[in-house]
Amino acid sequence: MSVADLRRAVAASRFAPVAIFPKRAARVARHDAQVVGASVRWLFGSREHHNYTYELTRRNRNHLAWYVAAVCGVPVAEVRGWFAELEGDEQLRRHIAAATVASSRRGLADRTVRYGRRLGWYAMVRARRPAHVVEAGVDKGLGTCVLAAALLRNAEEGHPGRLTGMDINPAAGYLVDAAPWSGVVDLMIGDSVAAIRSLDTPVELFLHDSDHSVAHERAELAAISGKLAPGALLLTDNVTLTDVLARYAETTDRRFLAFTERPARHWYPGDGIGAAW
Repeated sequence: MSVADLRRAVAASRFAPVAIFPKRAARVARHDAQVVGASVRWLFGSREHHNYTYELTRRNRNHLAWYVAAVCGVPVAEVRGWFAELEGDEQLRRHIAAATVASSRRGLADRTVRYGRRLGWYAMVRARRPAHVVEAGVDKGLGTCVLAAALLRNAEEGHPGRLTGMDINPAAGYLVDAAPWSGVVDLMIGDSVAAIRSLDTPVELFLHDSDHSVAHERAELAAISGKLAPGALLLTDNVTLTDVLARYAETTDRRFLAFTERPARHWYPGDGIGAAW
């Protein structure tokens, strides 16, 4: 009997699971070793305890560029240019690092600036040129800074816009509390649903990044529905956890696409971006 015949005979027998077990175990061990290694490096090299920051893998970054191009209907080369524009903004990078060091939460935040999926947020604002962006959920304000930086670039090109940031925490947004970024940001402290209901300016881009429960995401979308400008873009940071925006898109005759992060050298599996338009 040849080796190939023997393998076929074993594969068809009740001993197949036992025979293949060492190979399967070795693959699991290699994967787990990589995760454990990344976890150990993060535990001793990072200070973050939530809202983790990281770079994306090169391939995932390219996928994000194509995702933004599809959602916004622009050439992918332009999207890559906007990614490079944000990453090359040394004034913003220095500000975020300095504000982190100076904050009362510096013991729980990393000084290295990593944008992850927020590259996509930036590029979408650059592509859509919205006059009014609403970000529900600000936390320390990293994403707020990114959105504000995109609005400032748009203004330089003749397309001014403002960002309304909402958070229930009075200490939120400390990273964006400096010019020029603060000049285009209006921060509202309180429940995001109530804050949305109080808006009197049409919203051209909405981002849900607050309470990640299904009920709260639904409540925000219900509240924002009557505030949207024609052709508005809705984003959720919750897309890996819920199907709320996907279902909203279907019931309101919108398109929907999702992107999932692949962090580089990090134990966390990543978040994502859901888009409805």
